[in-house]
Amino acid sequence: MTDEHVKGTVNKAEGKVEKVAGKVTGNKGQEIHGKAKQVHGAGQEGLGDLQDALKEPKDKG
Repeated sequence: MTDEHVKGTVNKAEGKVEKVAGKVTGNKGQEIHGKAKQVHGAGQEGLGDLQDALKEPKDKG
């Protein structure tokens, strides 16, 4: 697990909270920003997956 996994998870959670808060208060801008933050977090998690895959030793098969 890399730092990108952790950052991604945090951004996804913060984005979810912001999106819901925007929806509840009727603030469309906040809702959209929250969704964008969730997407950004998912990208960070994907980067973390890629970093992990590059660190794994290759099979000599």
